Amino acid sequence: MSIFGSMKTAVSGMNAQANRLSTVGDNIANVNTTGYKAVSTSFSSLVLPSSGGNYNSGGVQTSVRQAVSDQGDISYTTSSTDLAISGDGFFIVQGPDGTPVLTRAGDFTKDDEGNLVNAAGFQLMGYSYGSGAPAVVVNGFDGLVPVNVSQDGLTAIASTSGFFKGNLDSNAKVAPVAPATLPSANLATTTTDTKKVSMVAYDRLGNKVMYDFYFTKTAVAAAPPPAPPATAATWEVAMYRNANAATGGTTSFPYSAGGSVGNGTLTFDANGKMTSTGAVTINDGVTGQAIAMDFSGFTQLGAAFSGTGTPNGQAATPVQDVTIDGDGIVYAKYEDGSTKPLYRIPLANVASPDKLTLMSGNVYSANGQSGVTVTGFPQTNGLGTIKSGALEGSNVDLAGELTEMIEAQRSYTANSKVFQTGSDIMDVLVNLKR
Repeated sequence: MSIFGSMKTAVSGMNAQANRLSTVGDNIANVNTTGYKAVSTSFSSLVLPSSGGNYNSGGVQTSVRQAVSDQGDISYTTSSTDLAISGDGFFIVQGPDGTPVLTRAGDFTKDDEGNLVNAAGFQLMGYSYGSGAPAVVVNGFDGLVPVNVSQDGLTAIASTSGFFKGNLDSNAKVAPVAPATLPSANLATTTTDTKKVSMVAYDRLGNKVMYDFYFTKTAVAAAPPPAPPATAATWEVAMYRNANAATGGTTSFPYSAGGSVGNGTLTFDANGKMTSTGAVTINDGVTGQAIAMDFSGFTQLGAAFSGTGTPNGQAATPVQDVTIDGDGIVYAKYEDGSTKPLYRIPLANVASPDKLTLMSGNVYSANGQSGVTVTGFPQTNGLGTIKSGALEGSNVDLAGELTEMIEAQRSYTANSKVFQTGSDIMDVLVNLKR
């Protein structure tokens, strides 16, 4: 046995315990860091070959393990831009250099430009709804842009489509008037069997434009035997600008400024199901808009008339708040109560999260050991749920870390005693010559 070897073994033991104390110190220092994942020190022995009755002492080496896949406790906050992930996955963020990295730290706030930035200065990335509902790029970060929730200015969106659904009473009588006096002719004397509903749409400047819709049964066709005595029917739908309605008399007719802005025919079979497409277009010469209306949600059954519908578009209104749902969709909530999707936040994951490379700012990057980064939307492909108004705390067990610290201290002291004993033996050997 080599006395120097035992001293070197003791030194390796002290170095190993020093590394252990370093990880304990990091964990304790970051016990309150949002999304921090604890690190620990693993020990493995180093063995040297021995011969005969001589034993060559080896040593010990350490490696650092990360508990990235362990969920931290989630606590709720008062900020809607605080985000936590319940389950697997990471937020995709970028630093000042523009390189995308991964993090679980969701303490995002708006910077001076309206971008969501966490405490370490990393911007949250997402897919924009600017060109419609986004699709995820599963094997990369292409298409991601900083999530901006600026609430400045007004937003107005012109209506381009709308839908109506409801029921047309199958017991309504066919209009007992000539075609020239139907609502579409703008000369009608409507009866109780002609039903009227109205809908508000929006022009290019966000102004409200109300349209009146008239539904009139124009024809019936008896069902062939042996079918029950039900009838197929044809209905006319005529549409007008409410602002052009007559201000005097007992009806809204005649409408001024060009009359009807569109009309069409709805047909139903003997079972009350629509057999036509239900597509009718509003062509408004005043606003220069074409609004594609969908009436396919109507039925013709033996019940009272009912109708409800809505267009797309938005009035000129300021953003009041921003909300984020569990699917990662960022909504702007406007003063009038309406909402509009702005971004969708994806999550990313790797096959072995504990092997990710840890970087400053509590962020991670993929490497050969962690596996390829795969991107997806929350609650798909095994990814977790995003919780708004919540933060994931560190997964550090403070009591356990204090215990580790005491053990490391005792082990370091014991190794130092081995070194000291070896040193004393060397003194004895040196003094033999005297």
